[in-house]
Amino acid sequence: MSATTPSPQSLSGAEQTLGAPRRAQPVEPSANAAAALRPLEAGAAHLTSGFWSVRQQRNGAAAIREAYDLLETAGNFANLRIAAGLESGDARGPIFMDSDVYKWLEALAFEYGRVPSDDLLELQREVTALVASAQADDGYLDSVQQIQGGVAGRYTDLPWSHEMYCAGHLFQAAVAQVRATGDTGLLDVAIKLADHLDATFGPAKRRDVDGHPVVEMGLVELYRVTDERRYLDLAAHFVEARGRGYTAGRGKEATYFSDRVPVREATTVEGHAVRSVYLGAGATDVALELGDAELLSALETQFASMMSSKAFITGGLGARWDWEAFGDPYELPTDRGYAESCAAIGGVQWAWRLLLATGRPVYADAIERFLYNAFLPGVSLAGTEYFYVNPLQLRDHAHADENRSPAHGRRGWFDCACCPPNIMRTFASLDAYLATTKDGGLQLHQYASGEFAFDGGSVRVETDYPWSGAIGVTVTETTGTWTLDVRIPAWSDTAVLTVNGEPVATRAGEYARIEREFAVGDVILLELDMAAHLYAADSRIDSSRGSVAIERGPLVYAVEHSDNPGVAVDDVLLEVDAAIDVKRRDDLLDGIDTLELSASWPSDHVETAWPYQRLDNTPNGVGYPGANPTVEPRDPAPVTLTAIPYYAWANREIGPMRVWVPTL
Repeated sequence: MSATTPSPQSLSGAEQTLGAPRRAQPVEPSANAAAALRPLEAGAAHLTSGFWSVRQQRNGAAAIREAYDLLETAGNFANLRIAAGLESGDARGPIFMDSDVYKWLEALAFEYGRVPSDDLLELQREVTALVASAQADDGYLDSVQQIQGGVAGRYTDLPWSHEMYCAGHLFQAAVAQVRATGDTGLLDVAIKLADHLDATFGPAKRRDVDGHPVVEMGLVELYRVTDERRYLDLAAHFVEARGRGYTAGRGKEATYFSDRVPVREATTVEGHAVRSVYLGAGATDVALELGDAELLSALETQFASMMSSKAFITGGLGARWDWEAFGDPYELPTDRGYAESCAAIGGVQWAWRLLLATGRPVYADAIERFLYNAFLPGVSLAGTEYFYVNPLQLRDHAHADENRSPAHGRRGWFDCACCPPNIMRTFASLDAYLATTKDGGLQLHQYASGEFAFDGGSVRVETDYPWSGAIGVTVTETTGTWTLDVRIPAWSDTAVLTVNGEPVATRAGEYARIEREFAVGDVILLELDMAAHLYAADSRIDSSRGSVAIERGPLVYAVEHSDNPGVAVDDVLLEVDAAIDVKRRDDLLDGIDTLELSASWPSDHVETAWPYQRLDNTPNGVGYPGANPTVEPRDPAPVTLTAIPYYAWANREIGPMRVWVPTL
C-alpha cells in the first residue's frame, strides 16, 4: 500500500475515530513474520492490581505529566520552536535532545491507551504539532542539527550526531501514537522523514550508519504499521552495513559503535552497551520479518554470550563508566559498574523479540531479571526520581563527583536525560510483555495480577508475586480446547501446578503445558519455591570473588546502611551456613519482604598505615606521617544483617550499600 497512510488493520478497523483510546503494543510482528509466539491483541492484556500496577499508576499520574514541564525547562521544546522559526536562539543540550521528546510522546501514547485522559490527548496533539512544524520541507528533522549546521551539516558526523537515532525514536513514538489513539499527525511526520532517509541511504546510495542504533527498530515498526516494504529493506540495510567500519576514525574505535564485526559474524556484544542491545533488538526485528534463520542464530549466540559473561547478577548491562561500555568477559566491577537504566530497557526489548522469535523460556527468565533488578532500581518508589547508572555497591564516604553518580541519590532529571523518558515508556507499555498467544492458546511469561484475552478465551490472574510464589489463574471465558503454557522460572527448585486440584508435571526453566477442554471457572494454581538462596560468582569475576549475593524468588537483595544502624556495611562478613529468615514489613518501602542473615565484624578490618598484609602476619615496617597505625583491632562481633530488595535501595537516604557480601 501507499507509504502515506497507515494500514487500516493497524488502526483496528476503519471505524476507529481519532483520539479513541486503545491499549497499544510496542511490538506487533506482521502476519508473515517468522514468529513462534505472537503478542496478544491490543487491549487484551492489562494489569489490574499488585506490584507492577502500582508502579504503572504512579508513572502515569505523576512522572509522565511532570515530564512536560521538565522538557520545557531543559530546552527540548525550545529547540523545536527555534528549528520551526517560531522563536530565535541557540540550541540547548546534547545533539540528541529531540529523542527525549519522542520517548516521552511514546510513553504518553501508551499511557493514554491504558488510562484515557483528555489532558494527555491535548499534550500529545500540542507537542506533535510542534514537532511537525520543525520538520524541513524535504522531510529532514533534527532540531539541534537544523539550528547549528543547517542543510550543509546534515549527516556529516554520523558516528556522533545521533540524527538517525532521533529518527528511530520518532518512528517508535509515531507508531505508538497511531496504535493507541488513531491520530496520524506524528505518523505523517515519521513517514516523511523515513522517505527522506530512504532517498538518502541504502545499497546504491550512502552506505554508512548512524553511530547509535535504534532506527532499525523504528523502521521495522513503521513498516508493520504502513506495509511499506522500503522501510523494512532500509532497516535490513542498516543491520548489514553495521560492522563494516564506517564509524572508524571518528574519535573512537569502531568497537564502541558495534561496528567492528558484521552482525552475522559477531559472537558477543561489545562497545557502548545501549547501542549494542538496541542493535540486537533491531536486528532481531529484521530477522523476524525476513524469516532469516542465520541472522537469528547469530543474535541468539550474542545474547547468550552477554548473559554468560557480561551481565551483572541483577541483569545490569555495561561494566564501564568509560564510554558506557561493555567490558571484557567477566569484567563486572561492583562499585564502578555502570549498568545504565537504558541498557536494562534495551535488554528487555531484545529479549522480548527473541522470545517472540523462538518461544524459548530463557528469554522470559531474562526479561524477569531485567525488569525487577536492572530496570526497576533506576526509578524511585514515587516514580519521579531516577538513577542513570546502577552499581552494585556504594562505599561509605562515596563522593558525588558527577551528575550521574548514584552518590547523589536519584535525581529528577539529567543533563543527558535519556533514562527518565525511557523508563516512562517502559512502565506505560508493561502490560504487553506479560503474555503471548500461539495456535489459539495462551502463554504466561511474567506473573502479575491482571486479565488476559486471546482467541481461545480469557483468564484472570491473581497473585502477590514477587512476595509470594502462589499464582492463581481462573478461566473467565473459553471456546473449548486450548493450551495454556505457564513459565516455571529457572530459579524455582520445585513448583506445584494443579488444574482444579489435579497435578500437572513441571520442570524448572521450562513451560508447563496444560492442554484440555477448559470450562469457565476452571482454576489453575501454581506454587513456586520462594526459598532464599546465596549465589557465588564465577571465579573469573574478580570483584565478586569470595563474596555471595542473595536472591529470593525473582529478586536480588542488597544490604543497605538504613536497615543496619551501627554496622559498617563495607566491613561485614556473611556466615554462609546460617539460616536466612524472611520477614514481612508492610510498613517499609511500600511493603516488602526483608531477609535477616547472620554476619560478623572481622577483627582485622581497622584503619592501618598500609592496607596490605603478608599472609604470615609479619610486620612489614611500612608507615607514613599522618597515618594511624596504632588503632587497636576490635574483637569479632556477631551481627544480624537485614537485606532489602536491591530495587528499593536509596529510597530513604543515600549511603553505603552492597549486593555482593564477603564471606567468613
